[in-house]
Amino acid sequence: MLAWVLLTGFALAFALPFLWMLGTSVTPQDEMPSGHTDALKALVPDHPTLVNYPRALKTLNFLPYLANTLYVCILTVLGTLVSCTLTAYGFSRIRWAGRDALFALMLSTIMLPTTVLLLPQFVLFRGLGWIGSYKPLIVPAFFGNAFFIFLLRQFFLGIPQELSDAARIEGASELRILWSILLPLSKPALATVIVFSFVWAWTDFMGPLVYLNDDRMYTLTVGLSAFLDRHEADWSGLMAGTALVSLPLAVLFLFTQRAFIRGIQRTGIKG
Repeated sequence: MLAWVLLTGFALAFALPFLWMLGTSVTPQDEMPSGHTDALKALVPDHPTLVNYPRALKTLNFLPYLANTLYVCILTVLGTLVSCTLTAYGFSRIRWAGRDALFALMLSTIMLPTTVLLLPQFVLFRGLGWIGSYKPLIVPAFFGNAFFIFLLRQFFLGIPQELSDAARIEGASELRILWSILLPLSKPALATVIVFSFVWAWTDFMGPLVYLNDDRMYTLTVGLSAFLDRHEADWSGLMAGTALVSLPLAVLFLFTQRAFIRGIQRTGIKG
């Protein structure tokens, strides 16, 4: 019983910012609390209204920014799936000299903070002439991600090796084995990769902020920041825009949560 009480308390604590966002998004601008002490009043507004949402759609330039964000997210997810799946297959199902040592080296890159890599990556992309385009946000996804490679490798290791051996005896190539045997059995892990990579690309703020210099190319996260700069005290409009940005993530998780949770549970730590 105590465990349920503690878990409920933690859940409410984590849900409080989300509930405050929703409450503020339906609060009329003239009823917004003026001080920090009464900010929690926005949780339950006296006269809730949806007028902030169409206003946020227009002021935030929502639809063009949504199109930019979807463009980046879809290509990022595609690149992540292709690169990480092929690499994870090579690390898990094909034996070659130095495989484990190279995998350990790749795995160590997870410990590098993204802020440490920001400056050398910026210098590299500037030298390539990619600043001001979507290439710095998309192209790295086609070169793999250590976390997703690790996740898929662990899942592939849980699939019986006998299936691959039987396919090789029948003359199947490695790509054929991956496509026809491993991928159909790895839908939970692939769903996990899709959800994680989409969420990371959708919520990425630093990348678009650093590499994009044309406001017509902004993604939703940078657009929200620009909205705050232009409308400093319009918290109800900002929260309405934030709710609209968060809605696709909630819908995505709602439809993929079963496969997502199954993928996390079945990944394991087999090495």
